[in-house]
Amino acid sequence: MSKIQPFNALRPAENFAAGVASRPYDVLNREEAKKEAAENTASFLHITKSEIDLPESVDIHDPSVYEKAKENLKAFIDNHILVQEASPAYYIYQLVMNGKSQTGLVAVSSVDDYEQDVIKKHEFTRPEKEQDRINHITITGAQTGNVFLAYRDVPVLNELISQWKDAHTAIYDFVADDGIRHSVWLVDNPQTIRQITDIFEKQVPETYIADGHHRAASAAKVRKGLGAAKTPASDYFLTTLFPASELQILDYNRVITDLNGLTTTEFLEKLSANFTVTPSVQPVKPAALHHIGLYIDHTWYELVAKPGSFDEQDPVGVLDISVLQKNVLGPILGILDQRTDKRIDFVGGIRGLEGLTARVDAGEMVLAFSLYPVDIQQLFAIADSGNVMPPKSTWFEPKLRDGLLTHLIK
Repeated sequence: MSKIQPFNALRPAENFAAGVASRPYDVLNREEAKKEAAENTASFLHITKSEIDLPESVDIHDPSVYEKAKENLKAFIDNHILVQEASPAYYIYQLVMNGKSQTGLVAVSSVDDYEQDVIKKHEFTRPEKEQDRINHITITGAQTGNVFLAYRDVPVLNELISQWKDAHTAIYDFVADDGIRHSVWLVDNPQTIRQITDIFEKQVPETYIADGHHRAASAAKVRKGLGAAKTPASDYFLTTLFPASELQILDYNRVITDLNGLTTTEFLEKLSANFTVTPSVQPVKPAALHHIGLYIDHTWYELVAKPGSFDEQDPVGVLDISVLQKNVLGPILGILDQRTDKRIDFVGGIRGLEGLTARVDAGEMVLAFSLYPVDIQQLFAIADSGNVMPPKSTWFEPKLRDGLLTHLIK
């Protein structure tokens, strides 16, 4: 069963909340972060992307970057931009995008649960990305990045959270510059806190990492690295837990640089072995599993996978990205490893089909594939089976903002 706890969050003073809240550190490069934090000394990017406050010549993984993050965090605290909650609490975090809302519970989750696979994973991690977060957490003493967890709905918990929102005023409520509304409620009633803790312990047998595999792995390795210096707080890591019914997974599409020596005609002929290929006068946004869009030479095609081109009994093999890899990327285009091949790139569904056509029409890429999104039950099935998804299979929107709630481990 799942073990979560309330925590003494480090969070913005109310008048600073909108200015502090920043996009996640891993969706921005140095230049983008610097531009976004320009003229905003309260932006949390000064902590999560502290290289923006150092000369361009300094490598983003240089030790001075993490020391700068520590220095900036201390300054935010000293200047009362960030204050620590007096007593442990839970928080309810609601995001609204395009009229659709999703609501999660912010808590700290057990590192033991992560290591014992009560918190289930569906992706491999990369050592260099882990090390970056290990350095950041160890030196700052803070978990600044949220791990996005999902769980199967528990009606009594859904009702409890809904009632709390209705009966209380949010401590933060603002619309960010991207149009997404962020609202946070403080849950500080001891009886309600115990009730939430008990529900997870008795009715939530497992949780699933939806986004944040590197942050979770780093928290576990930081605790191990602390050795005798570890603290009770380091036994837990910052998470926001969403019931499955609240989640929206968008498509995660592909663009390719070349046809591996083939002409367009030859490529389309090879595709016909495992797909029905039909030209489309409209952009193809797949409406069902095993329907894939192809954009090439200013033309859209709909590809429908033929029987035998995928295994319905394989939770990974049934995914359209697996169908694409097995039948197209590997055997036709020679892309054997999507993690390392420089000929393929990934475009999140938030950018729309225009994000694909623009890159092909500009000549940067030769073709693009639009995919049907993975659903949350597929993610659960893969994690339960002990398998991992192909890289870049899921794109979650909207994304949580960094800086609103931080977990201090020192």
